[in-house]
Amino acid sequence: MPAGRVTSYGAIADYLGSGLSARMVGWAMNSCGAETLAVPAHRVVNRNGLLTGKHHFSTPTLMEELLQAEGIAVANDKVIEFKKLFWDPAKGNKKMNPAKKIKRR
Repeated sequence: MPAGRVTSYGAIADYLGSGLSARMVGWAMNSCGAETLAVPAHRVVNRNGLLTGKHHFSTPTLMEELLQAEGIAVANDKVIEFKKLFWDPAKGNKKMNPAKKIKRR
């Protein structure tokens, strides 16, 4: 997902064809390590724009700090202008088949 934009756990789950598995998306990102640069977990918030994953970072403020470094305003643990900054994976990657993006062992 692009820098300066955010998406939700549910949007990722929908894109992967498992719309009812938003919590599993959070679990999968956490197992990768919230601060891994390859997984921009700081850009994933809940459906209301709340920073619900902030406690999975090394400090409770790091998620907000990373978002603010990308120009995303946050107040009271919520992304300001969430709807404007929302990035829909289904619309952002029209040319890619989600099944091809997942490396399977």
